Amino acid sequence: MLEKHKNENTVELMFDSIAHRYDFLNHLLSFGIDKSWRKRAVRIIGSSYKNPRIIDVATGTADLAIMAMRINPSLIYGIDISERMLAKGREKIKKQELEDKIFLLKAESEHIPFDDDTFDVAMSAFGVRNFNDPLKGLTEMTRVIRRNGLVLILEFSKPQKVPFKQIYNFYFFNILPFAGRVFSGNRNAYRYLPESVEAFPDNELFINLMQKAGLKNTEQQRLTGGIASIYKGIKP
Repeated sequence: MLEKHKNENTVELMFDSIAHRYDFLNHLLSFGIDKSWRKRAVRIIGSSYKNPRIIDVATGTADLAIMAMRINPSLIYGIDISERMLAKGREKIKKQELEDKIFLLKAESEHIPFDDDTFDVAMSAFGVRNFNDPLKGLTEMTRVIRRNGLVLILEFSKPQKVPFKQIYNFYFFNILPFAGRVFSGNRNAYRYLPESVEAFPDNELFINLMQKAGLKNTEQQRLTGGIASIYKGIKP
């Protein structure tokens, strides 16, 4: 749910401070729905690519990377700017004996430390909306995948239908920040979440960003009444 703040020094400190409660809070505050969203995203990848090489951008504690092991990738690299989040991810990877498949390193999303055409898939869950420069981040994700490779983004969006929109907004702007603050001890982290979602250019605006990054055949799948969306595009 939470990934990066616009100021990377600020966000690194913020996520370092909540890393110990990150997974618990994300699953609690989303009622566990985030797990099903990740499963859907992974199924999309598996339906088109066999044993893909994957990069997971803004990997956090590596939830999406670990979920992607369901489709038997040849390898996965995960990058993030929070070392403590990565440390939690490495603990989970070691516990599941996936150290020969998933490799985590500290790196910025807008400066991915890999050569052009290295991967089959570049994916990200709940991170792109917080890139300092979303277009540059998407362009980097496009750069490091091969021709006919996939960029797949799982991200929050804003529901539009009444009364679900009103119920969701009350929860998102009132209950969620309060609960996050109580459990994480960080006043700002879960206040930032709804603010970042509200500011994120979702739906057609984000599709347009993907196209500007060089992607074709762009699509959006809305999830759970529009709470989240899966965006995908192909590198021509």
